[in-house]
This record gives sequence, structure tokens and C-alpha cells, in this order.
Amino acid sequence: MARRLIVIGGDAAGMTAASQARRRRGPDELEIVAFERGHYTSYSACGIPYWISGVVPDPEQLIARDPETFRSDFHIDVRLRHEVTAIDLDRREVVARDLEGGGEVRERFDSLMYATGATPIKPDWARTDVAGVFGVQTLDDGAALREWLEADPKPRNAVVVGGGYIGVEMAEAILRRGLSVTLIERAEQPMSTVDPDMAELVSDAMRSLGVQIRTGLSVIGLEERDGRVCAVVTTEGPVPADVVVLGLGVRPNVGLAEAAGLPIGPSGAIRVDRRMRVPGVEDVWAAGDCVESLHRVSGMPVHIPLGTYANKQGRVAGINIGDGYATFPGVIGTSVTKVCDLEVGRTGLRERDAVASGFEFVSVIAQSTNRAGYFPGARPMAVKLIAEKASGRLLGAQIVGWSEAAKRIDPLAVALWNKMTVDDMTALDLGYAPPFAPAWDPVLIAARKAVDALAAANR
Repeated sequence: MARRLIVIGGDAAGMTAASQARRRRGPDELEIVAFERGHYTSYSACGIPYWISGVVPDPEQLIARDPETFRSDFHIDVRLRHEVTAIDLDRREVVARDLEGGGEVRERFDSLMYATGATPIKPDWARTDVAGVFGVQTLDDGAALREWLEADPKPRNAVVVGGGYIGVEMAEAILRRGLSVTLIERAEQPMSTVDPDMAELVSDAMRSLGVQIRTGLSVIGLEERDGRVCAVVTTEGPVPADVVVLGLGVRPNVGLAEAAGLPIGPSGAIRVDRRMRVPGVEDVWAAGDCVESLHRVSGMPVHIPLGTYANKQGRVAGINIGDGYATFPGVIGTSVTKVCDLEVGRTGLRERDAVASGFEFVSVIAQSTNRAGYFPGARPMAVKLIAEKASGRLLGAQIVGWSEAAKRIDPLAVALWNKMTVDDMTALDLGYAPPFAPAWDPVLIAARKAVDALAAANR
């Protein structure tokens, strides 16, 4: 009799795991059933802002594999619009509700893949029937927002609440559609994923692009007219809004896991080992935005919801479910984003992370350009490096700049991954030609500046 794998969640981690398991075990050896409460499988949630803006014209372009492909090519029983409501570990069953047809089904499992992702943070004031308030986490969310933006009466004023990745990307998307955009952030700067000195550069650039940024205030309610939102109420008064987008971040979706007694780590996400197994429970695996990972620099468990990690972790889990062997080595938090032409990249620890982890460090910011200064299109770029005081080891890096800025975070991520010192980095053999970089690349300039700062700090 074939073993049975149940997958909860039909996006990156879940379907990557299912596909990898299938590659190693045929349908006669392993039956796979995947439950997905939405309308789509294996899509790019990161691409939703670019669909909202119109840069990507068709949501189908964001789908890597549709359900029919999984059914026909991979022999995976994909059940859309089915929400798993309970996990019974003693009986080795899941209970799922059919969201459209009604009723419940019970399905047994030998192996369970938990890949429920994350859920948008939604404050109490946003839990309302007032129309025009949107989270943006799934393609279904994106479709609802697009419909609102294109319906009559067309909205003119948008408020984005929260200045993280989702917030700044949605601010750009809505700005491109011709709306007036106000971004409200409770902290003193948007982009808390970088240090305040770098976030200030982001804030200044966003204002120059036409985004109104209101920092240091909180949203406490909504005003409505005829059942539609007309303003958000803040601690400093109302802000007009025909549409409100929540960009307050996400939490790991662990409700089912907690109810089933699966272990939750200090980050609030599910604990897993290096093979993506849930410890203490036989043949239960988890991956993606619902799990915590080991940070390779701080050594601490962290929850960093990124699609790159979800795909890698799903692959590791699937290989192991299929009786192979693979491990996930941890994360360093490398990420990039953009607001119109402004690019932002980061990797490793911020200053406050380094303090929390007990490091003594120095930090420097080097100003340079993306191309040779005399070459057309040369634009400013700021590179920040954080290095351990005693050893000179790179602990973190951040970049804010224009064209060709963000992907320069990649050589810094490689250096960080391999525990290089900033002194090692001064000799990196990076590519040079005037259209692409100055003779001294901004990464090398920052490394040299960090070496000088370390020398001064260690005298």
C-alpha cells in the first residue's frame, strides 16, 4: 500500500516539497494530497505589487505551476478552496472544510507537510466591514484590491499603513496608478529592516518621488461614508483615504500547529531541525513563512518570511520526505526592494541586532556612485558595513541607491556567508567597466573605510 503525504498549503514551500518528494517516489509508492484554501498554487506573492501597478499586466504571469500541471505531470491531488481546520496526530488525520461546496472531509496521512505561510498583521481598527481596506498577501487579496482601484468611483487618495517592504512596494504600485499616496509609519522612519541612518535616505527619496510620509504616529480608527472608507484616523487627526492598504508585516500562521501541539519556537514560528522535521513528532515536516530558522551570524532562531527561503526549505523537506537526505543551513536575511527607481538592499545584522547579539562592532557608511562618475547615468549610492571590532568579521551590510545599487548586496552576502573580514573584502576581484562601476567599486570603498575605522577603534 502506498504511503500518503498530506500537504497543508499550496504555495512555494508546500508544492516545492510535494514536487521533490514526487521526483523520488512514484505514485505507486507515495500518494500526495495538497490542500490550498485559495484559488491558486505556486505563485509569486512578491510579484503582487507589480501586478497592482500594471508593470505585470496579467496575474497568470505570477503563477509558476497551476493546479492542473501538478495533477497531470506530478500526480498530485490538489484540492483548491479547501481549508484544513484540524490536525489529529493520534489518528494521523487532517480535517478540511470545502469553502465552496460545503461540508468537511477527513484524510489520513503517513507524512504531513505543514506549509501554511504567514498571515498579515491586522490591527483591531482594521477588523471592520468598511469597504476599501485591504491586506496584500495572496493573489486573491491582489485581485480584490485591483477591482477596487478600477471600479467607479475611482479612488484618488490612498493611505498605506506601515513602512516595511510591503508598505513601500505598495506605495510605489499605487503611486504608479496615479493616486495621491500617504504612507503612515509609527516609527520615526520607514524601512525598519535597515538602520535609521539608511532609512532616512529612503524616506528622503520617497518624498522626492511624491509619496507623503507621516512618521511617528499611529492609526487608531477609520472614518466611513456610505459604507466606504473616507479617512483613516491617526493620533494627529484624520488623513483622507479612498483606499487603505495594510503594510504592517506578517505573523507566522501557526494556529493549526499550536492546536495540534506542535512545538513553537521563541520567534513565534514552528521549530524545525536542519532537515525541516518538526522535533518530537513522527513524520511531520514544516517549511516556509510558518517556521523559524537559524541565523548564521547571530546564532539565534529568527522568523524571516522570504520566498527564497520558502522554496529552499520546501526542497529540503521534499528530498527528505522522499527518503533522500538534505539539510537547510540557515539564513542571513538578505533581501532587496525598490521604490520607483530607488533601490534598497540588506544582509546580516543591523546595528540593533548586533547589540542584541552581544557583539562589539564598528559601522561605516561609504558614499559612491553606481557607475564611473563621468559616465552618463551615474547616481549616488550609500553602502553601510557593520564589522566585529575584535576580528574585523563582516556582520551586516546595507545599500541605498539608484540604478544597479540593490544587487550589489549579493557579493556582501557571499562575504558574510563565508565569514570574511572587511580586510579580506578589500581585495575582492569585482567586475569593472565605466557603465557598471567606478574603478573602485562601492563595495570595495566601504570595505576600505571599515578597515580604517577598525584600526582607529582598536588603537
